[in-house]
Amino acid sequence: MEKKNILTYEGLQKLENELQDLKVVKRKEVAQKIKEAREQGDLSENAEYDAAKDEQRDIEARIEEIEKILKNAEVVVEDEVDLDKISVGCRVKIYDCEFEEELDYKIVGSTEANSLQGKISNESPVGKALIGAKVGDTVKVETQAGEIEYKVLEIQRSN
Repeated sequence: MEKKNILTYEGLQKLENELQDLKVVKRKEVAQKIKEAREQGDLSENAEYDAAKDEQRDIEARIEEIEKILKNAEVVVEDEVDLDKISVGCRVKIYDCEFEEELDYKIVGSTEANSLQGKISNESPVGKALIGAKVGDTVKVETQAGEIEYKVLEIQRSN
């Protein structure tokens, strides 16, 4: 059985929009590039043709990847997230005991994770440790740099 891809509604929308763009816009653009490159004659030494075919292959691979993610998607309804404990779809405020700083994260499925946007995966070491914790709990996370302690300050809806 294939692994379920946990997505927030926002993540689902983003993937559906990207898929639509790839199928409708990008496919046409790359087909036009290939057509123009073919019209230049000899394809054996045609860099534009090779680049366009590479781009076409990348687009088709991404379309296949998104379709596979969506086929096995399980959407978290963020309005129904239980705020008693941390779960996918909620926003958490935690306190890093070592660096004495507050951190704000949204817990998402692995396909949406982006640490630069404050979105951490439920499968990451920190995400895994936080899942199920309640306000006031202290969780320990085993990392390559050693053990880190976080205290859960707040759990809220992400929207």
